[in-house]
Amino acid sequence: MKRFLPVFRVFGILLMCFALTLLVPLALSWLWQDGATTAYDEAFLIAFGTGLILWLATRRAQRELKTRDGFLMVAMVWVLFPLFACLPLMLQLKVSFTDAYFEAVSGLTTTGATVLANLDTLPPSINLWRGMMVWLGGMGLIVLAVAVLPLLGIGGRQMFKAETPGPMKDTQLTPRLAETAKGLWVVYGGVTVLCILALHFAGMSWFDAFMHAFTTMGLGGFSSHDAGFAYWNSPAIEAVVICFMLMAGINFATHFLAVRGRTLRPYAHDPEVAWYVTIVIASVIGIAVFLQASGTYETFATALRFSAFNVVSIATTTGFANTDFALWPMFAPVWMLFLSSFATSAGSTGGGIKMMRAIVLYKQIYRELLHAMHPRAVYPVRVGGGMVPATVLTAVLAFSFAYMCLIVAFTLLMLFSGLDIVTAFTAVVASINNTGPGLGEVGPATTFGSLDDFQTWVCTFAMLLGRLEIFTLLVVLTPAFWRK
Repeated sequence: MKRFLPVFRVFGILLMCFALTLLVPLALSWLWQDGATTAYDEAFLIAFGTGLILWLATRRAQRELKTRDGFLMVAMVWVLFPLFACLPLMLQLKVSFTDAYFEAVSGLTTTGATVLANLDTLPPSINLWRGMMVWLGGMGLIVLAVAVLPLLGIGGRQMFKAETPGPMKDTQLTPRLAETAKGLWVVYGGVTVLCILALHFAGMSWFDAFMHAFTTMGLGGFSSHDAGFAYWNSPAIEAVVICFMLMAGINFATHFLAVRGRTLRPYAHDPEVAWYVTIVIASVIGIAVFLQASGTYETFATALRFSAFNVVSIATTTGFANTDFALWPMFAPVWMLFLSSFATSAGSTGGGIKMMRAIVLYKQIYRELLHAMHPRAVYPVRVGGGMVPATVLTAVLAFSFAYMCLIVAFTLLMLFSGLDIVTAFTAVVASINNTGPGLGEVGPATTFGSLDDFQTWVCTFAMLLGRLEIFTLLVVLTPAFWRK
């Protein structure tokens, strides 16, 4: 374990920095006198103290972090940070460790599935902390660390590559990695501010605007009201959220290039954007037509309103709802969950396998069809004008196979535990895609609180695997990783 001491040293620093974020809800709890101040005091002292002790014990262990170190660091951050993030929930709400850890993992992985009820009566600082977890997890805690801690420039690249998804692993937008991470966070923060202002002027209170801007930009779906967006029943608020959810589903590197160049050309050059927008808009219109034709809504305008909000929400893996879409004809919610598997772009705050992999898979299948008709012809797979290397094709196929196998395995575990097929399958899909609500017992009008501890832990592990894109976490669990 001595060879991993430098990793523990950096983790201690990151944990102390993460503990500082608890001071925000602590200050607001003290200001509002909502009764949760002591919970944040204790949570901060435990988190900061643990990080300080770990850093003091390993402060002399300094060296360049390697690729293996990056995988371990990222796994530790996403698995262990929720242990400290869940402390205010345990101390204030007296929920079990299983439920508190699930809620914290759901927030930091931007899943948005909740086990909590009576959200309207929770201390406001608790709801704000839930929203902050989503926002911090949205762009990625490791990316934040690389942006604000120049001392992590040593080995920071390995951590950044291990944490960021898809094509962003090898994308450097500025000459220095720290500047790249900082630029992404500036854009992320700037758009969040715009979202806050837009939500407030659309009719939300300042508190709700902050809370829901955090969870909108993080595509996490936590709300401060049990009724979700049905609480406001406001087309104006829903329209604002739709726009910002669509923005958050696009690669933030593309947003960064557009802002820096003050041009919309990066969106035209990004191969994912056209597919993403086309599929989501076509689904919104198609499901609206289906809902009106099935008699769910009397007018197309009403059907379009509810279709637009809920389809965009689930497709972008946000998880908001303004109605119980589980009551719609089954085709509509199942199609929405299918969209959550691939619709969002790589480098966005969304979950699923990402649109880039879906495009590559589609073109690979089409190439195989052409090859079957013309065996001697050569058909390279091209995306965005460039040829996709064979190594990337192999990696995408391996990832997709692992993704499907995990869904089947987790669903079988949930069925073995006694759940019905609808609840079991959709809970797993919603968890591994970091979407939030499923169907059945975990639908949009209910919570994951009905699951027993075993089922909750299955969903928790699925959320972690989904957020870290499967291999980042599985690599650390292999025996070969720990061999010298």
